[in-house]
Amino acid sequence: MDHLVFAVADLARGIEFVEHKTGVRARFGGQHPGRGTHNALLSLGGRQYLEIIAVDPMQAEAPGLLFPELKGLSQSRLIAWAVAVESLVETARRAEAAELEIIGPLVGSRAQADGSLLTWKTLRIGGPRAEGLPFFIEWQQGTAHPSQHAPPGCTMASFAVEHTDSEWMRRTLKSLGADANIVPGSRVRLKARLQTPKGEVELS
Repeated sequence: MDHLVFAVADLARGIEFVEHKTGVRARFGGQHPGRGTHNALLSLGGRQYLEIIAVDPMQAEAPGLLFPELKGLSQSRLIAWAVAVESLVETARRAEAAELEIIGPLVGSRAQADGSLLTWKTLRIGGPRAEGLPFFIEWQQGTAHPSQHAPPGCTMASFAVEHTDSEWMRRTLKSLGADANIVPGSRVRLKARLQTPKGEVELS
């Protein structure tokens, strides 16, 4: 697990919401040029972090919205989780062997508050059964991981993927070299419990 993506309708209000729940104020991360979003981060301990993401009003006409579900978002929720890998080429090979549709690798970047550019590559799984599966991220070598500069104070207590076909989900994650706690459910949903200065908090 590299990071969780928590979608909000408005970034400033999203930062306030998470601070109210956890007692930790996320730090503005920056804009995703050309992807229509901006974010704020807080560390979850180690090389893990929570990304609070929203549509960037300054990029209303961005050609490729990073997460299309952000448009018309009615309620803040976890929408994605990312797994860090050393080689997206190997991950793509695994996905193709499992007969999964892949999107990418795609080059990503974020203009940070200090003016520097953080860069990475991602690989996403497409198709009708992609919901609940992680996306994969390969950070540029030599760059500081975002968790190192994000405000501390929270840690990941647990993470689970609720899924309508839990056995398929476990099998597919294993084929991709990933792992998570999978629980049966009536719909696909991500659930995380964070240990925070305000006690244990659930995000879903």
